[in-house]
Amino acid sequence: MAKAAKKRTAAKSAASSRKQPKPRKAREKGNRTTVRSGTKQSGAIDMLRSRSGATIAALTKTTGWQPHSVRGFLAGVVRKRLKLELESAVIDGVRTYRITGEHGTAPVETKPDSRKS
Repeated sequence: MAKAAKKRTAAKSAASSRKQPKPRKAREKGNRTTVRSGTKQSGAIDMLRSRSGATIAALTKTTGWQPHSVRGFLAGVVRKRLKLELESAVIDGVRTYRITGEHGTAPVETKPDSRKS
């Protein structure tokens, strides 16, 4: 014998079909994208802005993140959210990443961390 299918109540199906409004993105509002100073993210961006750039190993050691998290940070935050130009090159057999320009649509601004006293 097959089990009888459970019926959904009207309240559950109505609540799940309502769509939540999506927040506007910062670039649509014209806001500046900011990075607090003194954070792991700001430290990694400072390393990437240096003339020599940074390797995955150096970023991993500085931030304490796993290598896959560093790669995700480079793709998701540096390239997509902050819209920075990230250059990758192999130097002496080691891949090095470097921010080459500030050509993003939303300017990046560093603000002091107000939580630390």
